[in-house]
Amino acid sequence: MTKILHITASIHGEASTSRTLSSIIANGLSEKTGAAIVERDLSANDLPFVSAERFAANGTDPAERTPEQQDLAAISDTLIAELQDADTVVLGVPIYNFGVPASVKAWADLVARAGTTFKYTENGPVGLLEGKKAYIALASGGTPVDSEIDFMTPWLRHFLGFLGIADVEVIAADGIMGANGEDKVAIATQTAHAIAA
Repeated sequence: MTKILHITASIHGEASTSRTLSSIIANGLSEKTGAAIVERDLSANDLPFVSAERFAANGTDPAERTPEQQDLAAISDTLIAELQDADTVVLGVPIYNFGVPASVKAWADLVARAGTTFKYTENGPVGLLEGKKAYIALASGGTPVDSEIDFMTPWLRHFLGFLGIADVEVIAADGIMGANGEDKVAIATQTAHAIAA
């Protein structure tokens, strides 16, 4: 392991449970292996949504892009390079309104690029980011993880698999606004420390 990409998305900053869990994992793995950590905080909500023009720019060969297209594709190029360079991806993601935060969806739309992070074949799409390990450290106020009302966890697993990242482990502190919330956070924290040990 030489590089860890640590992606966080909670609007609650250092008070975020998902950020705390993912930081334990990323920092612990870094200390254990000597891997460098690249931080990508999506909570600033500064990622653009994909427009027709940006989509076209992202799909154009870099050598053939116009100066305007180079500018439009720059953030996508950067995010993809972060993923390609990472051996391990650690995501600290909260469930918002039963689904993925809008910032994470924006990130996904920017890193999913045909011919670069996946390709189409006669047997369907194939991910091009194989050989990586991913950890999803998530938190929810009331949504039970992998329940019929959790539309984030299966989606995020599927999306990572679509890119070729099939080895995905979920560490969940779900329903933390309920009566046993502190216990659930404590259990998830223990799990995160065990991964990082």
